[in-house]
Amino acid sequence: MREVRSFCRFCMPFCGTHVTLDEDDHIVSVRGDKEDLMTSGYACMKGLQAPASYSAGDRVLHPLKRQPDGSFQRIPFEQALDEIAAKLRVIIDRDGPKAIGGYRGAGAMLNASAMGMVPAFLGAIGSHKNFSTYTIDQSAKSISLGRIGMWNAPRDPLATSDIRMMWGVNPLVSLATSYFDMTNPTKRLKDARARGMKLIVIDPRRTETAQYADVFLQPYPGEDPTIAAGIIRIILAEGWEDSEFCAQYVADLDDLRAAVEPYTPEYVARRAGVDAEDLRKAAALFARDSKRGGAAAGTGPSMSPHSNLSDHLIETLNVICGRYQRAGEQVVNPGVLRARAPQKAQVLAAPRWWEHGYKSRIGGYGMLGDEMVSGIFCDEILVPGEGQIRAMFAHGSNLANIMPDQRKTVRALQSLELLVNIEPYMNETSKLSDYILPTKMGYERADLTMYYYESLYALPYARYTPAVAATPTGSEIVDDWQIFWGLARRLGIQLVFDGVPLDMDSEPTTDSMLAVVARHAPVPFDELKSYERGHIFDAEPQYVAPADPDCTDRFTVAPADVVQELGEVFRESPTPGAYLSNGETFTHMLAVRRVRDVQNSCHRNVPAIRKRMPYNLAYLHPDELVALGIVAGDKIEIISDAGSIPAVAESDPTVRSGVIQITHGWGGLPDDTVYERDGSNTGLLISTDRDLDPINAMPRMSAIPVRIAPMKLSVAAE
Repeated sequence: MREVRSFCRFCMPFCGTHVTLDEDDHIVSVRGDKEDLMTSGYACMKGLQAPASYSAGDRVLHPLKRQPDGSFQRIPFEQALDEIAAKLRVIIDRDGPKAIGGYRGAGAMLNASAMGMVPAFLGAIGSHKNFSTYTIDQSAKSISLGRIGMWNAPRDPLATSDIRMMWGVNPLVSLATSYFDMTNPTKRLKDARARGMKLIVIDPRRTETAQYADVFLQPYPGEDPTIAAGIIRIILAEGWEDSEFCAQYVADLDDLRAAVEPYTPEYVARRAGVDAEDLRKAAALFARDSKRGGAAAGTGPSMSPHSNLSDHLIETLNVICGRYQRAGEQVVNPGVLRARAPQKAQVLAAPRWWEHGYKSRIGGYGMLGDEMVSGIFCDEILVPGEGQIRAMFAHGSNLANIMPDQRKTVRALQSLELLVNIEPYMNETSKLSDYILPTKMGYERADLTMYYYESLYALPYARYTPAVAATPTGSEIVDDWQIFWGLARRLGIQLVFDGVPLDMDSEPTTDSMLAVVARHAPVPFDELKSYERGHIFDAEPQYVAPADPDCTDRFTVAPADVVQELGEVFRESPTPGAYLSNGETFTHMLAVRRVRDVQNSCHRNVPAIRKRMPYNLAYLHPDELVALGIVAGDKIEIISDAGSIPAVAESDPTVRSGVIQITHGWGGLPDDTVYERDGSNTGLLISTDRDLDPINAMPRMSAIPVRIAPMKLSVAAE
């Protein structure tokens, strides 16, 4: 056996690891690398279970083609590409390029040589039907920046922050960024607290992160805009805003002041279920007592109703308190793999991107960057007419499991003429696909650390790894990019990868693809490869430049659509314990919960993880169990206005009363699920026919009104 160094690719931190290989170069064990420059030995349960993930019994080792009877038959890789290309040509000739779509999940986003291949391929054929998990995750961040405007320099970095406000995010478990250092997050939080940084956490559960909070607000799910508006009102009423910054850079502070006036502390406390004095403490600690560091939201607010308004108001807290770097301050992470851009102490006026350019045929939604919004994904497939999607590539995304409104999603996928799943496992989407094209997993391919979102790192860090593990013996699996390059060559189209046209006559290598990604790095690619543990590229620091003399752009914190929605939210007047939804009354709010063991639908096939978590439990406060007349371990039914799912109740005193929490990403296909074997899919509780946010069509994926009933029969018995 031998040990090599590399980094994990199961999620965004890319933790540095030691990988033990056997004589066939297959993975035996993984442990964190204590000398790693960023993660300092940290590795989570998922990363440590890489040997079991790579050798899982449901891993697909050869390209497969669906047969007329629904079974799958092995097919050579080149033949699969020939057949897929032929089908694409027929569909494009008949229906046009907009009949072809693609969807990227984490399996694509965490792969530097292939992350950009779906948009590159669709762009080459002339299709806008590019989707990703971003628009059912935190697309509200794009909307808030698009309506407020953007400061042309970073927010205050962690190293100099004396406050952080974390809103519906639990980085110690989820490893989410949310304006925090995701590398070894517990250590980073403890270090920041030790030097005096204060912490405000707002979450329906007293999370692991909330244990470190100076002020903790525990509201009902979905009340994020109410609380944010209330905090803003207190700050403005007390004069705690950065008045100098606001006078120079904010265009409509008086309009904001008027819009939040109804959100008194007493109103917010009564509606959101928080203490009015705690609300004042949070406002004072953030705005009066602290001067550096800001607020940011995670998926909690972003997956709940009024997601765009929530994120807008949370970012508005940063604006009115001036929580951005100023001229002369060092940019802690100016980036490594992306081209450096000037960073200036000035505002870029709200661009409102979605109001320009291509609009979807369903709902007239605009593009967010180069992506369509995922809330209309199913309708783009199911609704007939010009531009109806007839062929879909699912790249590293288990669409049949993770998309809201699971029955509708499955119906849409089954209606396609061609569904290609680019995926290592026989997951729910694979079972519906016409072709399954299995790909190499992280340690089996060369790679770079995150490049597209590298600004999320606390330092200018980048790292290359070669492929360190062999692919399974006898397998026929490829690097993801080879699929799209091979199809493009067969169709006679030119791929432009990360802005660089690829040679379509001679197949590139994975390293040559990575060299394209790294072409802006401060050192040649070969030198970048020579740093075994990566490198922090801080030899040429960057500083925030003064504003352009003629720049007059200002933030717009109270545009008309935001003010209108604030009024609508105020008039909702929900009643805890008697929530109205689609003409029905419900007793509880369901909030989706993150856990250490799984990431979305991944890692359910790992024996050690399934032993710890055989299915997704439903967590309730002990008092709720008593009130419902159930005990931990009882089977219950969770009922929404869209459907119902079974679950096993679990007692958790950290969950606030009136709330039930359950993890998403579980369950099989709707008509082939046994809870004790598969868990339950929360997508069955969600409808995408209504309750979509404006602008980004964000479905209501958390803060879902539900009621709870004991189950008379086990799922297995049924």
